[in-house]
Amino acid sequence: MLELLDAWLLAPFDYGFMKRAFVAGLALSLAAPPLGVFLMLRGMSLIGDAMAHAILPGVALGFLFAGFSLPMMSLGGILSGLLVAVLAGSVSQMTGHREDSAMASFFLISLAAGVMLVSLGGSSVDLTHVLFGSILAVNTTALVLIAAISSLIVVILAVIFRALVVECLDPLFLRGQGVHGGLVHGAFLGLVVLNLTAGFQTLGTLMAVGLMMLPATTARFWSKRLEGLIGIAVGIAMVASTGGLLLSYHLSLPSGPAIILLAGAAYLLSALLGRHHSLRERLQRRAAPLGAPESH
Repeated sequence: MLELLDAWLLAPFDYGFMKRAFVAGLALSLAAPPLGVFLMLRGMSLIGDAMAHAILPGVALGFLFAGFSLPMMSLGGILSGLLVAVLAGSVSQMTGHREDSAMASFFLISLAAGVMLVSLGGSSVDLTHVLFGSILAVNTTALVLIAAISSLIVVILAVIFRALVVECLDPLFLRGQGVHGGLVHGAFLGLVVLNLTAGFQTLGTLMAVGLMMLPATTARFWSKRLEGLIGIAVGIAMVASTGGLLLSYHLSLPSGPAIILLAGAAYLLSALLGRHHSLRERLQRRAAPLGAPESH
């Protein structure tokens, strides 16, 4: 039994590429889910997906100028994502349209432009790598960059954490304390762009948002407290990233989709069996006699 567990759980990490992928997955799992929790609480869940596609033109330009140079592609992704966020906010303020509709419009433009740029400068293999990533191909340079960006996100998030919570609950109170809500919102979107830029090397621009949003939405079925949501989301992300790596190794599956599908399986199980807002909880409430106290 112990030999079987060792062969399935420990032996794969004897390889350097698996160790690097494991550390990269843990780094992203620490930084991405808290951002996903705040996106969910702010009613901006789909904004994360839009921002994931917003970085694509910058990544494509970095690829055209320097090939598979992760620093150049990451820099291009950061600048592109920030530019789209600023443009969407400006259009929303000037026209009165909702920010999410403006973001959706720029998301479609960015996706088309990014795919066009990558297609003009490379092969279909290059396009697949940019869109879907490959966590098993993470080298030392990529690992250092991912770890550095993830650490920076965690530190900045800790600094602005209280302001983010207050902005979610009572933006007017935050303004009364002399803090401009737009600055907090802009800093938060900047952290989202940074995280997605760190994640594109491992999961690609199309799936990097999965490790951000799926654990966050899954945690909603198990906790109603903010610290509970963040803790559970981080735990789910770590299990999904590690389990997805092991599945991809043993079953010869693509690593990125394996990670996201494992997180998706956790979401579906939680929707059925979770403590709050799940199918099980709803059936129990219907079966409870009238006047009976609700279980917590």
